[in-house]
Amino acid sequence: WYHDSLTRHAAEALLLSNGQDGSYLLRKSNEREDLYSLSVRGKDSVKHFHIEYTGTSFKFGFNEFSSLKELVMHFANQPLIGSETGTLIVLKHPYPRKVEEPSIYESVRVHTAMQTGRTESDLVPNAPSLGTKEGYLIKQGKIVKNWKTRWFTLHRNELKYFKDQTATEPIRALDLTECSAVQFDYSQERVNCFCLVFPLRTYYLCAKTGIEADEWIKILRWKL
Repeated sequence: WYHDSLTRHAAEALLLSNGQDGSYLLRKSNEREDLYSLSVRGKDSVKHFHIEYTGTSFKFGFNEFSSLKELVMHFANQPLIGSETGTLIVLKHPYPRKVEEPSIYESVRVHTAMQTGRTESDLVPNAPSLGTKEGYLIKQGKIVKNWKTRWFTLHRNELKYFKDQTATEPIRALDLTECSAVQFDYSQERVNCFCLVFPLRTYYLCAKTGIEADEWIKILRWKL
């Protein structure tokens, strides 16, 4: 969970995209040589706490610890107070430095830059891989079994599809926490097909190439 030179923005991006409540990581602070930052994901935001290294111990608020491990163990049992609202955050899930991720992520695309009041230049252009993907896939209809090209976006655990890339409202958003399997599908007359199995429906999708289908399957399985 120690990410040496990760920036603040990259830490936020990783924890918000792939973490959960209580996910945390430690990094060197950008401000001073003797400072570390503990980045912790709360409900929908990431809080950053300063930890000062005195040369012999690590100071956090009024507490002093002989090692960072001792500090993390302490706050795994006792909540940190985060934010002005007094939200309690417990360190539950260390965010590992080495994650078994498919090496297929495209560069980070920030669709929400305007909504959050940030500009794209505020966000690290090559932050560590965020589990996002987007592109056109051909989808089989539910009732009429015809095939239509749709624009798909994957962000966190949500797979949305739109009429096309310019549409602002999705036709549907699928919650991947309800998906039980993603696999190549050979039952259709088309090639490069795969399916997503949900309790009430199986979605059949086709990519342009076998490589593209494989990329979608890998990243969707990683999400599952």
